[in-house]
Amino acid sequence: MKKFVMAFTAIAAMTGAASAADLAARPYTKAPVVAAPVTNWTGCYLGAGGGGAMTNNDYNDFNSVTGLAVTANQTGGARGWFGTVQGGCDYQFQNWVVGAFADYDFMDVHGDHTTLGALVGQQKQDWQWAVGARVGYLVLPQLLTYVSGGYTQAHWKGTDYALLFAPGAPLASSPGFTKGGWFIGTGDEYALTSFLPGLFWKTEYRYSEFDRANVSINDFATGLSLGFNQTEKFREHSVRSELVYRFNWGGPVVAKY
Repeated sequence: MKKFVMAFTAIAAMTGAASAADLAARPYTKAPVVAAPVTNWTGCYLGAGGGGAMTNNDYNDFNSVTGLAVTANQTGGARGWFGTVQGGCDYQFQNWVVGAFADYDFMDVHGDHTTLGALVGQQKQDWQWAVGARVGYLVLPQLLTYVSGGYTQAHWKGTDYALLFAPGAPLASSPGFTKGGWFIGTGDEYALTSFLPGLFWKTEYRYSEFDRANVSINDFATGLSLGFNQTEKFREHSVRSELVYRFNWGGPVVAKY
């Protein structure tokens, strides 16, 4: 019995020593770090979103025959929202991105508007489109900051006017009109690669200025001119935010930081 116990103890000691040696010799390795995908900004894209706009209108009325002003210079304001759709293409070289785009806004931007000192109506801008270019710099592989500029055109609906202090049936009207102009903007775009490859989030501030409009003031019942026109100059501030899906061309471009 004593010999059996001694033999068992010796075998256990040898087994324990071997197990300890195996554990000591087993190397410890860290799990490999998964590299974040490099964003490729070269390609075409489609986007949709919305925003808000604020318009200032400098205007006054004048006699359509003599051209003499009949009211002092005034400034009116309009506020509202818009939805937008956009498409464009970009090209990346190192940290820089250049591209061209076009967008269309369907709008409800409106405000009170007066004429001839005693008549008031609601003036409404209902659509606008723009074509332009942008130049951007990648402050991070997934974050682009940029400036933009180009041509824009907008439409204002016709306005019906009633008495300012005793509103009732419309007495006068002015027709709708379309005016072109220019815009400049600045914004940023962020790649949501962790959420969905190809998806980007863009936010932009834009300032637009339009050519001066000369609009006739007409009798509401007959549509005939009352002998007065109004000159109007629109300036607009807008902020837009949209989701963009980018169709990339080829492999990623490695930027330098």
